[in-house]
Amino acid sequence: MEELTLIATTTFGMESVVKREVKELGYEITRVQNGRVEFKGDRAAVCRANLWLRGAERVRLKVGEFEAYDFDQLYEQTRQLPWADLMPENAEFPVDGKSVDSQLHNVPSCQSIVKKAVVDSMKENYYRKWFPENGPRFNIEVALHKDKALLTIDTSGTGLHKRGYRKLSTPAPLQETIAAGMIRLSKWEPDRILIDPFCGSGTILIEAAMMAHRIAPGLLRSFDAEDWPLIPDQLWEEERDRARKKRVSEPGLRLLMGLDIDEEMISIARFHAREAGVLDDIHFQDKPFSDFSTGRKYGYVITNPPYGERMDDQKTAEKLYGLMGEKLRPLDTWSYYILTSHSDFEDHFGKKASKRRKLYNGGIECQYYQYYGPWPPSNGGSS
Repeated sequence: MEELTLIATTTFGMESVVKREVKELGYEITRVQNGRVEFKGDRAAVCRANLWLRGAERVRLKVGEFEAYDFDQLYEQTRQLPWADLMPENAEFPVDGKSVDSQLHNVPSCQSIVKKAVVDSMKENYYRKWFPENGPRFNIEVALHKDKALLTIDTSGTGLHKRGYRKLSTPAPLQETIAAGMIRLSKWEPDRILIDPFCGSGTILIEAAMMAHRIAPGLLRSFDAEDWPLIPDQLWEEERDRARKKRVSEPGLRLLMGLDIDEEMISIARFHAREAGVLDDIHFQDKPFSDFSTGRKYGYVITNPPYGERMDDQKTAEKLYGLMGEKLRPLDTWSYYILTSHSDFEDHFGKKASKRRKLYNGGIECQYYQYYGPWPPSNGGSS
Protein backbone atom coordinates (compact mmCIF):
# COMPACT_ATOMS: atom_id res chain seq x y z
CA MET A 1 0.00 0.00 0.00
CA GLU A 2 2.64 2.47 -1.11
CA GLU A 3 0.40 5.15 -2.66
CA LEU A 4 -1.97 6.87 -0.28
CA THR A 5 -4.66 9.44 -0.86
CA LEU A 6 -4.34 12.28 1.62
CA ILE A 7 -6.58 15.26 2.30
CA ALA A 8 -5.28 18.52 3.72
CA THR A 9 -8.27 20.21 5.34
CA THR A 10 -8.45 23.99 5.48
CA THR A 11 -10.64 26.79 6.72
CA PHE A 12 -12.74 28.44 4.00
CA GLY A 13 -10.68 30.75 1.81
CA MET A 14 -7.35 29.00 2.46
CA GLU A 15 -7.65 26.33 -0.24
CA SER A 16 -5.40 28.11 -2.77
CA VAL A 17 -2.70 28.63 -0.14
CA VAL A 18 -2.68 24.95 0.83
CA LYS A 19 -2.84 23.85 -2.81
CA ARG A 20 0.32 25.84 -3.48
CA GLU A 21 2.03 24.36 -0.42
CA VAL A 22 1.17 20.79 -1.44
CA LYS A 23 2.57 21.44 -4.92
CA GLU A 24 5.77 22.85 -3.41
CA LEU A 25 6.17 19.58 -1.49
CA GLY A 26 6.07 17.79 -4.84
CA TYR A 27 2.76 15.92 -4.58
CA GLU A 28 0.09 15.36 -7.22
CA ILE A 29 -3.15 17.18 -6.43
CA THR A 30 -6.20 15.20 -7.50
CA ARG A 31 -9.04 17.43 -6.30
CA VAL A 32 -9.66 20.77 -4.62
CA GLN A 33 -12.99 21.45 -2.91
CA ASN A 34 -14.25 23.83 -0.25
CA GLY A 35 -12.21 23.15 2.84
CA ARG A 36 -9.96 20.43 1.47
CA VAL A 37 -7.11 19.69 -0.92
CA GLU A 38 -6.79 16.04 -1.97
CA PHE A 39 -3.44 14.68 -3.14
CA LYS A 40 -1.47 11.46 -3.72
CA GLY A 41 1.64 10.50 -1.80
CA ASP A 42 3.60 7.70 -0.19
CA ARG A 43 3.89 7.02 3.53
CA ALA A 44 6.59 9.63 3.90
CA ALA A 45 4.06 12.17 2.60
CA VAL A 46 2.10 11.79 5.84
CA CYS A 47 5.19 12.90 7.77
CA ARG A 48 6.21 15.62 5.34
CA ALA A 49 2.74 17.16 5.00
CA ASN A 50 2.24 17.32 8.77
CA LEU A 51 5.67 18.86 9.31
CA TRP A 52 5.54 21.42 6.49
CA LEU A 53 1.99 22.54 5.68
CA ARG A 54 1.56 26.01 7.20
CA GLY A 55 -1.99 26.78 6.10
CA ALA A 56 -3.72 23.41 6.56
CA GLU A 57 -5.83 22.48 9.58
CA ARG A 58 -5.18 18.73 9.45
CA VAL A 59 -3.86 15.98 7.20
CA ARG A 60 -6.36 13.15 6.82
CA LEU A 61 -5.87 9.71 5.26
CA LYS A 62 -8.67 8.90 2.82
CA VAL A 63 -9.98 5.35 3.34
CA GLY A 64 -12.98 5.36 1.00
CA GLU A 65 -15.72 7.38 -0.68
CA PHE A 66 -19.08 6.07 -1.88
CA GLU A 67 -22.78 6.87 -2.24
CA ALA A 68 -24.88 6.15 0.85
CA TYR A 69 -28.63 6.73 0.72
CA ASP A 70 -29.49 4.48 3.67
CA PHE A 71 -27.86 2.86 6.70
CA ASP A 72 -27.48 -0.51 4.95
CA GLN A 73 -25.37 1.07 2.21
CA LEU A 74 -23.31 2.98 4.76
CA TYR A 75 -22.67 -0.18 6.78
CA GLU A 76 -21.83 -2.51 3.88
CA GLN A 77 -19.57 -0.10 2.04
CA THR A 78 -17.73 0.84 5.23
CA ARG A 79 -17.25 -2.81 6.26
CA GLN A 80 -15.62 -3.61 2.90
CA LEU A 81 -12.87 -1.00 3.33
CA PRO A 82 -9.35 -2.23 4.30
CA TRP A 83 -9.41 -1.22 7.98
CA ALA A 84 -7.16 -4.05 9.13
CA ASP A 85 -4.51 -2.97 6.62
CA LEU A 86 -4.42 0.42 8.31
CA MET A 87 -5.04 -0.23 12.01
CA PRO A 88 -3.52 -2.76 14.44
CA GLU A 89 -5.86 -4.92 16.51
CA ASN A 90 -5.33 -2.78 19.64
CA ALA A 91 -6.08 0.52 17.82
CA GLU A 92 -8.24 3.13 19.49
CA PHE A 93 -10.69 4.26 16.82
CA PRO A 94 -13.35 6.78 17.86
CA VAL A 95 -15.70 7.94 15.10
CA ASP A 96 -16.68 11.55 14.45
CA GLY A 97 -19.30 12.60 11.92
CA LYS A 98 -20.98 15.39 10.01
CA SER A 99 -23.76 15.52 7.43
CA VAL A 100 -24.80 18.22 4.94
CA ASP A 101 -27.67 17.93 2.43
CA SER A 102 -27.88 14.14 2.85
CA GLN A 103 -30.71 11.72 3.55
CA LEU A 104 -28.58 10.29 6.35
CA HIS A 105 -28.78 13.40 8.49
CA ASN A 106 -28.76 11.79 11.93
CA VAL A 107 -25.04 12.14 12.69
CA PRO A 108 -24.92 10.04 15.93
CA SER A 109 -26.62 7.16 14.11
CA CYS A 110 -24.14 7.42 11.23
CA GLN A 111 -21.26 7.34 13.70
CA SER A 112 -22.68 4.22 15.35
CA ILE A 113 -23.17 2.46 12.02
CA VAL A 114 -19.61 3.24 10.92
CA LYS A 115 -18.21 2.09 14.26
CA LYS A 116 -20.08 -1.22 13.99
CA ALA A 117 -18.96 -1.71 10.39
CA VAL A 118 -15.31 -1.08 11.27
CA VAL A 119 -15.49 -3.48 14.23
CA ASP A 120 -17.08 -6.18 12.09
CA SER A 121 -14.42 -5.69 9.40
CA MET A 122 -11.67 -5.97 12.01
CA LYS A 123 -13.28 -9.13 13.44
CA GLU A 124 -13.11 -10.81 10.03
CA ASN A 125 -9.41 -10.04 9.68
CA TYR A 126 -8.11 -10.43 13.22
CA TYR A 127 -10.35 -13.39 14.21
CA ARG A 128 -11.38 -11.98 17.55
CA LYS A 129 -14.69 -10.83 19.01
CA TRP A 130 -13.51 -7.89 21.09
CA PHE A 131 -10.94 -5.13 20.70
CA PRO A 132 -9.33 -3.42 23.71
CA GLU A 133 -8.72 -0.04 21.97
CA ASN A 134 -5.73 0.67 24.20
CA GLY A 135 -3.22 1.28 21.42
CA PRO A 136 -2.44 4.10 18.96
CA ARG A 137 -5.22 6.52 18.10
CA PHE A 138 -6.94 6.42 14.69
CA ASN A 139 -9.65 9.08 14.77
CA ILE A 140 -12.12 8.14 12.01
CA GLU A 141 -14.47 10.68 10.44
CA VAL A 142 -17.56 9.96 8.35
CA ALA A 143 -18.47 13.07 6.35
CA LEU A 144 -21.73 12.93 4.39
CA HIS A 145 -22.39 15.50 1.68
CA LYS A 146 -25.23 15.18 -0.83
CA ASP A 147 -25.60 11.45 -0.08
CA LYS A 148 -21.91 10.70 -0.62
CA ALA A 149 -19.92 9.36 2.32
CA LEU A 150 -16.23 10.17 2.79
CA LEU A 151 -14.34 8.02 5.32
CA THR A 152 -11.01 9.38 6.55
CA ILE A 153 -8.58 8.96 9.45
CA ASP A 154 -6.92 11.97 11.08
CA THR A 155 -3.12 11.70 10.96
CA SER A 156 -2.45 14.97 12.78
CA GLY A 157 -4.15 14.66 16.15
CA THR A 158 -4.13 18.19 17.54
CA GLY A 159 -4.90 20.74 14.79
CA LEU A 160 -1.88 21.90 12.79
CA HIS A 161 -2.34 25.48 13.99
CA LYS A 162 -0.87 24.24 17.28
CA ARG A 163 2.77 24.73 16.34
CA GLY A 164 4.09 24.37 19.87
CA TYR A 165 5.59 27.82 20.38
CA ARG A 166 2.49 29.64 21.60
CA LYS A 167 2.40 28.48 25.21
CA LEU A 168 0.78 31.52 26.85
CA SER A 169 -2.92 32.17 26.34
CA THR A 170 -4.19 35.52 25.09
CA PRO A 171 -7.68 36.87 24.30
CA ALA A 172 -8.89 36.38 20.70
CA PRO A 173 -5.60 35.06 19.29
CA LEU A 174 -5.04 34.87 15.54
CA GLN A 175 -4.62 31.24 14.48
CA GLU A 176 -1.14 30.40 13.24
CA THR A 177 -2.54 28.81 10.07
CA ILE A 178 -4.49 31.98 9.21
CA ALA A 179 -1.45 34.16 9.92
CA ALA A 180 0.65 32.01 7.60
CA GLY A 181 -2.05 32.21 4.93
CA MET A 182 -2.20 35.99 5.20
CA ILE A 183 1.55 36.16 4.58
CA ARG A 184 1.45 33.74 1.66
CA LEU A 185 -1.44 35.63 0.04
CA SER A 186 0.49 38.89 0.35
CA LYS A 187 3.48 37.46 -1.56
CA TRP A 188 5.80 39.03 1.02
CA GLU A 189 9.50 38.19 0.58
CA PRO A 190 12.05 38.10 3.43
CA ASP A 191 14.12 40.95 1.96
CA ARG A 192 11.26 43.41 2.51
CA ILE A 193 10.42 45.10 5.78
CA LEU A 194 7.24 43.82 7.42
CA ILE A 195 5.42 45.67 10.19
CA ASP A 196 2.46 44.52 12.25
CA PRO A 197 1.25 47.60 14.17
CA PHE A 198 -1.27 45.54 16.19
CA CYS A 199 0.93 42.51 16.74
CA GLY A 200 -0.69 41.13 19.90
CA SER A 201 1.11 37.90 20.79
CA GLY A 202 3.27 38.19 17.65
CA THR A 203 1.83 35.39 15.53
CA ILE A 204 2.07 37.07 12.09
CA LEU A 205 5.69 38.11 12.60
CA ILE A 206 6.73 34.77 14.10
CA GLU A 207 5.20 32.92 11.16
CA ALA A 208 6.98 35.28 8.74
CA ALA A 209 10.33 34.71 10.46
CA MET A 210 9.80 30.94 10.37
CA MET A 211 9.10 31.14 6.64
CA ALA A 212 12.21 33.26 6.08
CA HIS A 213 14.39 30.71 7.88
CA ARG A 214 12.55 27.74 6.30
CA ILE A 215 11.65 26.38 9.71
CA ALA A 216 9.12 23.56 9.37
CA PRO A 217 6.06 24.61 11.42
CA GLY A 218 5.55 21.10 12.82
CA LEU A 219 9.04 20.54 14.20
CA LEU A 220 8.11 21.39 17.81
CA ARG A 221 5.12 19.04 18.10
CA SER A 222 3.97 15.45 17.72
CA PHE A 223 1.27 13.81 15.58
CA ASP A 224 -1.13 10.88 16.03
CA ALA A 225 0.35 9.04 13.05
CA GLU A 226 3.76 8.85 14.77
CA ASP A 227 2.34 5.91 16.74
CA TRP A 228 0.95 4.08 13.71
CA PRO A 229 2.63 0.81 12.64
CA LEU A 230 1.67 1.82 9.08
CA ILE A 231 4.37 4.53 9.12
CA PRO A 232 7.75 3.36 10.45
CA ASP A 233 9.55 5.46 13.06
CA GLN A 234 12.47 5.70 10.65
CA LEU A 235 10.37 7.73 8.19
CA TRP A 236 9.52 10.27 10.87
CA GLU A 237 13.18 10.49 11.90
CA GLU A 238 14.31 10.96 8.30
CA GLU A 239 11.73 13.64 7.53
CA ARG A 240 12.47 15.54 10.75
CA ASP A 241 16.20 15.37 10.03
CA ARG A 242 15.60 16.57 6.47
CA ALA A 243 13.49 19.47 7.80
CA ARG A 244 16.19 20.52 10.27
CA LYS A 245 18.78 20.59 7.50
CA LYS A 246 16.58 22.86 5.37
CA ARG A 247 16.67 25.60 7.99
CA VAL A 248 18.51 28.74 6.89
CA SER A 249 20.49 29.92 9.92
CA GLU A 250 21.58 33.36 8.80
CA PRO A 251 21.84 36.33 11.20
CA GLY A 252 18.62 37.94 12.37
CA LEU A 253 16.58 39.59 9.63
CA ARG A 254 15.81 42.73 11.68
CA LEU A 255 13.27 43.61 8.98
CA LEU A 256 10.32 42.48 11.09
CA MET A 257 8.71 44.90 13.51
CA GLY A 258 5.80 44.44 15.88
CA LEU A 259 3.99 47.20 17.74
CA ASP A 260 1.26 46.97 20.34
CA ILE A 261 -0.15 49.37 22.90
CA ASP A 262 -0.26 46.60 25.53
CA GLU A 263 3.11 46.11 27.23
CA GLU A 264 2.08 42.68 28.56
CA MET A 265 1.22 41.49 25.04
CA ILE A 266 4.64 42.61 23.82
CA SER A 267 6.21 40.57 26.60
CA ILE A 268 4.15 37.52 25.54
CA ALA A 269 5.12 38.10 21.89
CA ARG A 270 8.81 38.10 22.81
CA PHE A 271 8.35 34.89 24.78
CA HIS A 272 6.60 33.17 21.87
CA ALA A 273 9.27 34.36 19.42
CA ARG A 274 11.95 32.95 21.71
CA GLU A 275 10.12 29.61 21.88
CA ALA A 276 9.93 29.55 18.06
CA GLY A 277 13.64 30.34 17.79
CA VAL A 278 13.18 33.65 15.95
CA LEU A 279 13.44 36.31 18.67
CA ASP A 280 16.55 37.84 17.09
CA ASP A 281 14.61 38.46 13.88
CA ILE A 282 11.82 40.62 15.29
CA HIS A 283 11.89 44.02 16.94
CA PHE A 284 8.93 44.30 19.34
CA GLN A 285 7.92 47.63 20.87
CA ASP A 286 5.02 48.71 23.08
CA LYS A 287 3.78 51.72 21.18
CA PRO A 288 0.34 53.08 20.24
CA PHE A 289 -0.59 53.15 16.58
CA SER A 290 -1.02 56.92 16.80
CA ASP A 291 2.80 57.12 17.03
CA PHE A 292 3.35 54.89 13.99
CA SER A 293 5.66 56.28 11.32
CA THR A 294 8.31 55.02 8.94
CA GLY A 295 10.95 56.52 6.71
CA ARG A 296 11.31 53.36 4.63
CA LYS A 297 10.58 53.64 0.93
CA TYR A 298 9.11 50.17 0.45
CA GLY A 299 7.54 47.75 2.86
CA TYR A 300 4.59 45.68 3.99
CA VAL A 301 2.00 46.06 6.71
CA ILE A 302 0.19 42.82 7.51
CA THR A 303 -2.11 43.06 10.50
CA ASN A 304 -5.18 41.87 12.33
CA PRO A 305 -6.51 44.98 14.13
CA PRO A 306 -9.33 44.97 16.72
CA TYR A 307 -12.71 44.15 15.16
CA GLY A 308 -15.10 45.84 17.55
CA GLU A 309 -17.28 42.75 17.79
CA ARG A 310 -19.18 44.15 20.77
CA MET A 311 -21.45 47.12 20.11
CA ASP A 312 -19.68 49.32 22.66
CA ASP A 313 -16.34 48.65 20.89
CA GLN A 314 -17.49 49.39 17.34
CA LYS A 315 -17.05 53.15 17.54
CA THR A 316 -13.56 52.72 18.92
CA ALA A 317 -12.68 50.28 16.14
CA GLU A 318 -14.12 52.58 13.46
CA LYS A 319 -12.11 55.50 14.80
CA LEU A 320 -9.01 53.31 14.72
CA TYR A 321 -9.68 52.32 11.09
CA GLY A 322 -9.90 56.00 10.19
CA LEU A 323 -6.53 56.59 11.85
CA MET A 324 -5.10 53.60 9.96
CA GLY A 325 -6.17 55.24 6.72
CA GLU A 326 -4.52 58.52 7.70
CA LYS A 327 -1.26 56.76 8.51
CA LEU A 328 -1.12 54.15 5.73
CA ARG A 329 -2.69 55.82 2.68
CA PRO A 330 0.23 58.26 2.26
CA LEU A 331 2.62 55.29 2.08
CA ASP A 332 1.89 54.89 -1.62
CA THR A 333 4.92 52.65 -2.26
CA TRP A 334 3.93 50.26 0.55
CA SER A 335 1.59 47.28 0.45
CA TYR A 336 -0.81 46.75 3.32
CA TYR A 337 -2.99 43.77 4.17
CA ILE A 338 -5.66 43.99 6.85
CA LEU A 339 -7.93 41.28 8.28
CA THR A 340 -11.13 42.39 10.00
CA SER A 341 -14.75 41.30 10.37
CA HIS A 342 -16.04 44.90 10.16
CA SER A 343 -18.14 45.10 6.97
CA ASP A 344 -17.59 48.86 6.51
CA PHE A 345 -13.82 48.85 7.01
CA GLU A 346 -13.07 50.42 3.61
CA ASP A 347 -15.41 53.34 4.29
CA HIS A 348 -13.67 54.16 7.56
CA PHE A 349 -10.20 53.50 6.12
CA GLY A 350 -10.92 55.84 3.24
CA LYS A 351 -9.83 53.67 0.34
CA LYS A 352 -11.15 50.66 -1.55
CA ALA A 353 -8.93 47.58 -1.41
CA SER A 354 -7.19 46.28 -4.52
CA LYS A 355 -8.67 42.89 -3.67
CA ARG A 356 -10.75 41.25 -0.94
CA ARG A 357 -10.86 37.65 0.21
CA LYS A 358 -13.18 36.00 2.71
CA LEU A 359 -11.36 34.22 5.54
CA TYR A 360 -12.50 32.79 8.85
CA ASN A 361 -10.60 33.58 12.04
CA GLY A 362 -11.72 31.50 14.99
CA GLY A 363 -15.10 30.95 13.33
CA ILE A 364 -15.62 34.68 12.69
CA GLU A 365 -16.24 35.62 9.06
CA CYS A 366 -13.68 38.24 8.05
CA GLN A 367 -12.52 40.04 4.94
CA TYR A 368 -8.85 40.19 4.07
CA TYR A 369 -8.37 43.67 2.55
CA GLN A 370 -5.36 43.72 0.23
CA TYR A 371 -3.83 47.01 -0.89
CA TYR A 372 -1.11 46.51 -3.48
CA GLY A 373 1.92 48.75 -3.66
CA PRO A 374 4.53 48.77 -6.45
CA TRP A 375 7.29 46.18 -6.42
CA PRO A 376 10.61 47.81 -5.43
CA PRO A 377 13.70 47.94 -7.62
CA SER A 378 15.81 44.80 -7.36
CA ASN A 379 18.32 46.56 -5.10
CA GLY A 380 15.75 48.37 -2.98
CA GLY A 381 13.89 45.63 -1.14
CA SER A 382 14.43 47.09 2.32
CA SER A 383 15.43 50.64 1.53
